[in-house]
Amino acid sequence: MTRRDASSSKGPERRRKDYHLPMTEIHTALSAAALDVPDALASVSGPDCGGIAIFVGTVRSSAAVPGKESKSVVRLDYEAHPTLAPERLDVIARRAAERWDVRRITAIHRTGACDLGEPTVVVSCGAPHRGDALEACRWLIDELKATVPIWKREVYSDGSSWVGAEGR
Repeated sequence: MTRRDASSSKGPERRRKDYHLPMTEIHTALSAAALDVPDALASVSGPDCGGIAIFVGTVRSSAAVPGKESKSVVRLDYEAHPTLAPERLDVIARRAAERWDVRRITAIHRTGACDLGEPTVVVSCGAPHRGDALEACRWLIDELKATVPIWKREVYSDGSSWVGAEGR
């Protein structure tokens, strides 16, 4: 598998980490560029992986902010803490590799403006067996959403609201 170096990638800057645990190849990144879902799938494929799980989150038109349910979302804007978000993403990927028998993990989250239908997060896991791939993938996306400092703003035709900011 060939990986482009962050300095040689085209388009907006990508902050990424690639490394190997004894049996697991891990790739994490924040990206201002559009996510390449087929690449994320290919990055966890291999003859040693009989099970591959992938989660792709996309921009939907329905609002998630309480009290804004009647509004139509026209895009999402994501912001991430410049140092803590990549570090936390890396930590949870390593924890997944320690918990499950996965050979490859890719976890990439978008930053910036994302249009309707656009992928905003991709988590993929390749493992010898489907159970480990599925469980690791589900745990990774849940941990990412709960613990990585990435903030989402819903943009409507007549304004915007930060998701999760209600009650603050």
